[in-house]
Amino acid sequence: MQVEVRVFAGLESCIPGSRFGQPIPVEVPEGANGYALLEKLKIPRGKAFSFLINGLHKDFDALLAEGDRVSIFPPLGGG
Repeated sequence: MQVEVRVFAGLESCIPGSRFGQPIPVEVPEGANGYALLEKLKIPRGKAFSFLINGLHKDFDALLAEGDRVSIFPPLGGG
């Protein structure tokens, strides 16, 4: 099945050819969750903090469905 992934704030460096916020079509097997997607994209778990599916915050163990729009953010600091 295919999902659309967008990565932000430096995570694009983990995916050759990707750019900040640009949609990336990704094929994942049925029953894949956020952790499986990170593995497929070669994004280390420690670099990914916030995970959204169709605009809603989810845990990385949430299952993906055909056509989901996924956004992944690293931990962000500020002050």
